[in-house]
Amino acid sequence: MNINITDMLSEVMESEIKSIIEIKDNIDYAYVKAVEKIFYCKGKIIFLGVGKSGHIGRKLAATFASTGTPSFFVQATEAIHGDLGMIEKNDVVIAISNSGETKEVLSTLPSIKMIGASLISITGNNESTLAEASDVAIEVNVKGEADPHNLAPTNSSTATLVVGDALAITVSQMKGFNKEDFGLFHPGGSLGKQLMQAGLIRQ
Repeated sequence: MNINITDMLSEVMESEIKSIIEIKDNIDYAYVKAVEKIFYCKGKIIFLGVGKSGHIGRKLAATFASTGTPSFFVQATEAIHGDLGMIEKNDVVIAISNSGETKEVLSTLPSIKMIGASLISITGNNESTLAEASDVAIEVNVKGEADPHNLAPTNSSTATLVVGDALAITVSQMKGFNKEDFGLFHPGGSLGKQLMQAGLIRQ
């Protein structure tokens, strides 16, 4: 096999890095509005998605929760079968769909509107149904995926993850979330041990 594995690995990483840089260079006022909605939210931040977008949403919900912003993830299919009951009027829903046309996600929109929760979308197309139905629409549009067939979510999912992390940490900093607060939420594992040794967690 005449294959240079390290070159292929490098190409994938380089492709994802370029996508992140392109997204960073196109930050607009929608990001500011999203941060403000999250910061002033009186309820919870609820991530909504399915498939790879759902996996990203689940990770982002964990990041928000661990950095001082109450948050959880709702799988879109489960949402339309009863889990929409977890959403309340004062909540902010962050719906993730690269196409903005994911059927399971779109099926939740009428109920979310009736509940009265705010809706932020993260999509690859601001002209999509999801984006147009949102109070704030963040466009994370990559030129293509790292997959040579341009099929497997790679650049798009990584860019969405980075955008979500940026929102979470920005809000956390605005709230004045500190090491002691972080330690309160992380008493276990090697991180908890490290924080305990630093005196940030009391035994």
